[in-house]
Order: sequence, then structure tokens, then C-alpha cells
Amino acid sequence: MIWIFPLLVLLYLTLTRRWRSKNEPPLDQGLIPWLGHALEFGKDVPKFINRMKLKHGNIFTVRVAGRYVTLLLDPHSYDAVINDSDSLDFSPYAQVLMRRIFNLELPLQQPAKAKAMMTRHFLGMNLSTLNSTMSRHLRSLLKSEMLHNQRNWKEEGLFNLSYGLLFKAGYLTLFGGEQNNNKPDPSKVYEEYRKFDDLLCKLARGTLKAEEKKAAQTVQTRLWELLAPAGLTDDSGSDTWLHAYRQLLQEDGVDEETQRKAMLMQLWASQGNVGPAAFWLLGYLLTNPEALVAVKREFGQLSQMEDSGTPLLDRPMNTPVFDSVLEETLRLTAAPFITREVVQDKILSMADGQEYLLRKGDRVCLFPFISPQMDPEIYREPQKFKYDRFMNKDGSVKKDFYKGGKRLKYYTMPWGAGANGCVGKQFAINAIRKFVYMLLTNYDLELCEPNAQMPEINASRYGFGMLQPEGDLLIRYKPRNTQQ
Repeated sequence: MIWIFPLLVLLYLTLTRRWRSKNEPPLDQGLIPWLGHALEFGKDVPKFINRMKLKHGNIFTVRVAGRYVTLLLDPHSYDAVINDSDSLDFSPYAQVLMRRIFNLELPLQQPAKAKAMMTRHFLGMNLSTLNSTMSRHLRSLLKSEMLHNQRNWKEEGLFNLSYGLLFKAGYLTLFGGEQNNNKPDPSKVYEEYRKFDDLLCKLARGTLKAEEKKAAQTVQTRLWELLAPAGLTDDSGSDTWLHAYRQLLQEDGVDEETQRKAMLMQLWASQGNVGPAAFWLLGYLLTNPEALVAVKREFGQLSQMEDSGTPLLDRPMNTPVFDSVLEETLRLTAAPFITREVVQDKILSMADGQEYLLRKGDRVCLFPFISPQMDPEIYREPQKFKYDRFMNKDGSVKKDFYKGGKRLKYYTMPWGAGANGCVGKQFAINAIRKFVYMLLTNYDLELCEPNAQMPEINASRYGFGMLQPEGDLLIRYKPRNTQQ
């Protein structure tokens, strides 16, 4: 009878093992049954993908926790995935993430309807209103950080300062209306959100330990309660988009409890990346004096244009140096996956003429952080921060980057692409610019340790938008004698 167990193991491996068919991408299943490469993939995503790329090339399929995922790493071929909504659908994977992270189930058609609605609210005059409100809240919150008439240095972690101020200003702008006794304290919302954010990646991967599951449930419940009033009334303020979103949910028959869960999803979508992006940008400036001088010079020229009319921050701003710094920051620290479910067999036509069969039921994934963003063929010294990388010598925006002798359509992809691109991109850019402008023109800001280096990246955050640091960068700041 002792032979039965190894026979059963052999039978299991035979039945569960997949064989590569003709015209399919190279297949790498790993040595561990079912898990495949899940452990290595979860530990260090870029390292694993680069290893597979060296072994297999720009397209390959790997097994990860029972799923087969095809990685495509040729940016010239990305449109074949981005533009095919018939064979490759984002919705099934989005539904999985909503269930895992937010305990949320929405009608299948709801996210597309919501995106169309939000696009209208984040353009034109609506965007101008949001920008003005965000400026006002940022200015107020920055002043509240310093005691009245304080002139001494205040020390703080740059990540906590950036994330905290931009989150609270964004919350007040998009969710909270005005600060008053009837609205939750934005500091309390931020405190609870950071606890949730610390567990987000494990929630998405389904790897929470028992005590972490309890902590996640507790903080989710608190946030649902705090966000319960959001968007319930239309006060013609900057949060009218949220009222329209609530109405859309109600029209689709979504109950009140589920609406609260959807509020948390929108809070994460709107606030989860802006603060970390501002942290990295300011960190790179403070650790690269030449870049800091160039941005300060540009902002100084702008501040001289300030008059008693429309506030400078509420007008369109020509900031080519800052724009290049932001683009370079995002190139180095924006690392989302762009994932699609293969809903029917598809022949993927690569830019080099090769064709590969993608199987129904698999997932296909782009990881722009590897290519184009960190590709040494596209960017010289890709690991290094170069503030003027996205500027031509005449100060115009540099958009011409090449791979294999061909000009790239996608040379960075921090905002996604195609139908699933970020709706709030321009609002987010404006918010980061305003925050950095206010801090650098109204405050003296410096590293507590002059030779401090940027903290390491938290490797668990790869695949989930903006990266976050391990630890923080200690800075000190104080108001200047005259503030704008």
C-alpha cells in the first residue's frame, strides 16, 4: 500500500501540470505544485520578472498561485493589449480586487458608468473648482502645522508630512466639504486610512494572517462609518462628483452598506498615490541640490507674477522644470500592473511580427516599471534620478524616446493607458505642484542630516501604484519671513 501515495502525487502532478501548445509564449511553471513562482513573485517582483525576461525574452507565461499569467514587456506591443476590450477585459480582475480589498460587490456595468460620470466632473470648470478648493485647504493645513508666529525649525518625516497634508486636503476637497462639527475630523480619517493602507497589499494578495484579518476588518468598519455622510447631499461644493456617484449607485440598486464600502474604494483611488508621489519628488530634490536650485528658480520667477487678481496657483502654470522632475520621479517610483483577463482565446500580434496564442482563462499583465521605465536601452543610467531627463535644451518637453531604433508611444506609464487610464490625472498633478510650490516658496526646508540618502523601497508595494519607502526621510522646516 505504500506505493499508493507517490502514485497519487504523480497523478496529481500529471493532471495539474500544463503543457505549452504551439504558438503559445514560453511557459515557466516553477518547481512547486500549484504555487509555482508565487513566493519569489511576491518577495521581489522586479527581480523575478527581470530573471524571467533574461531567460525567456519579452513575453512568457508563469504559474502564480494556481493562475497562469502572461507577462508582456515590449512597450512597442502594448497597444495589442490596451486596445482589445473584446478578448481582454479588466472587469473580472477589478471585481476580484474589490472583493479582496474592500469587501465590495458592484454590478458588472457599474465601474464603467462611474468612470464616464467622473470624467465629466474632473474636467473644465469642475476641475477649476476642485483646484481652487484644494489650494485653499492645502494653504490652511500647512499653516496649521506651525504654531502661531513660530520661527523655529520643526522636524518631521517627509513621507508623513507629504502623505498627511495631501491626504487631508484631498479628503476635504473631494469628500468632506468644509471642516465643521458635522463632518469627521480629516486627521482621524487619515489615521485610520494609514492603518488600512498598511494592510492593502496583503488584502489584495489574500495573504493576511489571522490577527491581521481582524485588524483589517476593524479598520474597514471604522472607515465605513467615517465615510457614511460623504456624498449624501448636494451642497454645490467641490464634492458634487461624490453626490453624483452616490446617485449612480442608487440607480443601480446598490444598498447603503455597499455604498459606504464604495466610498472607501474611491478614497483609496483618489488619495492613495498623490502623497507618496510628492514624498519621492521632494526627497529627490532635497538629495539632489542642482535639481532643487532649478525648481526653486522656476518657482521664484512664478511667484513674482503674483498679483491681487486670481491666485497664482489657480491659473495654468508653465513649469517645464517641475514637470520634468515629476515625470522623472514617476518613472522611478510608479509601479502599477496593467492586468487583463483573457475572456476568449486571442492571437497576440507583437511589434516584431511574432504571434502568440493567449489562452482563455489566463491573465495577461504589463509591468511598465521594467520596460519602458527602467529599461537601459531607453534611458541611460535608469536607476539614477536626472531632473532634466524629460526636457530638451530649449526647455520644451522631451517626448522622443526610442527602443530598437523605433520611437516609443509609451515611454512612461504611471497613469495607466487607454480606457482604464486615470480620470483624475490632471487634478493629481495640480495638487502635487501646488503642494511643492507652497512648501518651497513659503518655507525653508532642508534635510536634518545633510548627507542623508533616500530610503529603500518597500518591495511589497510593487504592482499597486506608487511605491512607498521603508522608513522615512527626516526633514526640518520653518516659515519664511514673508509668505505668499
